[in-house]
Amino acid sequence: MAELRSDEEQLDAVKRWWKENGMSLVAGAVIAAAGVFGWNAWQNYQQGQSEAASIRYQQLVNMTTGGELAEDELAMAREMVSELNDSHGNTLYAELALLLDARLAVQQNDLEGAKTALENVASNSSRRFVQSLAWLRLARIELANGNPDQALALLDEPITDALAAQRENVRGDAYAAQGNTEAARDAWQTALQLAQTHDQPLYGVQFKLDDLGAEEATQ
Repeated sequence: MAELRSDEEQLDAVKRWWKENGMSLVAGAVIAAAGVFGWNAWQNYQQGQSEAASIRYQQLVNMTTGGELAEDELAMAREMVSELNDSHGNTLYAELALLLDARLAVQQNDLEGAKTALENVASNSSRRFVQSLAWLRLARIELANGNPDQALALLDEPITDALAAQRENVRGDAYAAQGNTEAARDAWQTALQLAQTHDQPLYGVQFKLDDLGAEEATQ
């Protein structure tokens, strides 16, 4: 009988404990399950968004690859860039689309539009390489606008080492625009050295150096 009373007391204790704590345990389990389900749903959503952005970006690339686009084709392509950024603004593909949009804007002689697209990427991208591309292209826009000083300032941004040769090439162009031929020569020579070190093609730089030599020979 003592053992029975002991069992009954333990059962009563369990019942009391369950009454006091059971609902909170169930709630905790439900919340945990909901959290796992929510995380998986979020991951699936993110993957779906990335895939949709990738498909849309590929359509944009296919549309713009090849020769010069007609004016209506340019307008359509730039509208696709806007749609991609509205729907998938935080993806890599949206940033790449903005870089492409800058090129399309230049084709339309819309340098301010190109500058706006590149500034968007330079200011908001968390991807160092993409951000560096934007800074380099902004520097070229400033050169096209006749602002070599501003171009040089942009080249002082933390551009990734993978684009160091391209940075020195643009730096040489900026110095040449200022009339500083010695600094231009040094920058272009550095660009060639960096390109060789990183085994990267860098077209046109040797021609610019040769032109400097030709100019000196005629003086």
